[in-house]
Parts: sequence; C-alpha cells; structure tokens
Amino acid sequence: MQATTDLTSTQWQVADAIARQLVLDAADANELRKTIAYLRAYSDQAEAGKKYFDYLNTLARNGNQIGHSKKTQGYLESIAQTCRQYLGNYKDDVPVMLQVLGWAARLMQYYKESGPIGEIPQPTIQTERESEIQAVTAAHTFKVGQQLEAVVLSIKGNRVTYEILGTIKLTTKEPKKVATLAEGQTTTVEVVALKEDGSLKTVKCAS
Repeated sequence: MQATTDLTSTQWQVADAIARQLVLDAADANELRKTIAYLRAYSDQAEAGKKYFDYLNTLARNGNQIGHSKKTQGYLESIAQTCRQYLGNYKDDVPVMLQVLGWAARLMQYYKESGPIGEIPQPTIQTERESEIQAVTAAHTFKVGQQLEAVVLSIKGNRVTYEILGTIKLTTKEPKKVATLAEGQTTTVEVVALKEDGSLKTVKCAS
C-alpha cells in the first residue's frame, strides 16, 4: 500500500471533495468509516473495488432496514452517490481507495469541527491519466514540425495510434506509412498541429 505522502494532488482533491460534499449533505463520518472497514476487510479479493461500490448501493437501498435512526438512509445514499462520483476512477486500485477514503473521513471531522462551510464549488477532479498528460505537456514546449519519439500502440486499417513521451496517445490516418509500421514498434512522429493550450493535436509518421 502506498504511504500517505505518495498521494497525488489529484487524489488529495478527491479526498477533499468527498469530505466537503458529505459534510454539506450532513452525512455521518462513522457510516463512512464502516464502509472503509468493509473495503479493508475484502481488499485482497478480486474486483474488491467494484464490490465496494456494489456494497454501497446495497446499503443505500436498504438503509431503512439496517439503520439505527431515520437519518441513516440519507447518510448511506449520500455516501454511495459521492463515492461513485469521485472514486470511480480508482475502482481497480484499492490501496489508493483506502487512503483517499481514510483522509476523507478525517477531513469530514475537521470540517464539522471548524464550523459551517457554506456552499462550496465542486472542484474539477482530473483522472490520473489527465494529470499525467497535463504534467508532460507542461514540461515540454511543442512546435509544429518538431519530431518526437513514439511507440505504435495499435493499427486499425489505416489508423495508427501512437504513444508519445510514454503518456500522450494520439490516433491519426497513415495511408502511406501504415504498411511499414507494426504494433510495438518505436518510430518518429512529426507534430502537425497544436491545440490552443500548446498540447499536441495531430502528428504523423516521420520515419
């Protein structure tokens, strides 16, 4: 399992967003902790992340029968909805789910003790892949005509998907070059067009 210091900025955003939303919904942090205990107990099983979301849905549907108060149903519905919204990208990474949820529970306690937090704009949560692409783009200044190393990920007809700088995936038509390319091959691509933010829009094989 990752150390807490290894949480990415995106994962911290997710933990914060979950905590804030649940506090706004007046959900019970103890109910969230119970679901974390369930995930931890079954974390070594296949598809544990998916089973966790199924478990949350079951709790939300049966809150009236299993709750200790009339508010339990609302707590569980809020937890299920909020976790689906923010944790969906991590369903195949249970250690990260456990860390994010653990910090969300701690942050809930902090926000409740610090007083009313009012209406809080929901942050835009990037996926880990989006964060990686953003980091690579920020670290490079791309120019039209520039040549970059790329790996051929897939070939479908005359459409070739390249992976550039180990992160950025772009698909382009290569009717004149496709016969010379093979999946897994390392080649050189030329930048044809850029997006307004300077990131790659279109490339073509330059080999």
